[in-house]
Amino acid sequence: MKIAISATGNNTDSMVDPRFGRAAWLLIVDSSSGELTEAIDNSKGRGAAHGAGISAAALVADKGVEAVLTGRVGPKALPVLEKAGVRAVNDVSGSIKDALANFAGKTAEPGSQKASIPAESAAGPGQRKGCGCGQGGGQGMGRGQGQGRGQGQGRGQCRR
Repeated sequence: MKIAISATGNNTDSMVDPRFGRAAWLLIVDSSSGELTEAIDNSKGRGAAHGAGISAAALVADKGVEAVLTGRVGPKALPVLEKAGVRAVNDVSGSIKDALANFAGKTAEPGSQKASIPAESAAGPGQRKGCGCGQGGGQGMGRGQGQGRGQGQGRGQCRR
């Protein structure tokens, strides 16, 4: 199996880069042998104003990679990987060799292919984010001179 790993250097003695799209290097490794087959200098992605993750995802998909090991795949790069059938594994850290060993020892976990989102915007385990569906019954501070007469009679539409 071909695996792409975001790396700080161009060899397997390097550390995993926590960024996918802006990683210094993208290493393509054969998981069965642990052999480095290609080291891709990602200087173009590192310096991009935007779209670095999407470009990196397209690049590794074109290389026939089946999985990506990284600290974080962003929400725009994830659909590109999914469409190409590439499994994204987030929260990987340490050395490249350790990441490969840990990946080889794990089975596929449901939910491992998720884009990372900032903690301050994420709902915790077992929590649902609201969709903002309400009856709009508030009285408001206005003078009630508009068409709604300030009664808050609007009906929110929820598409769940």
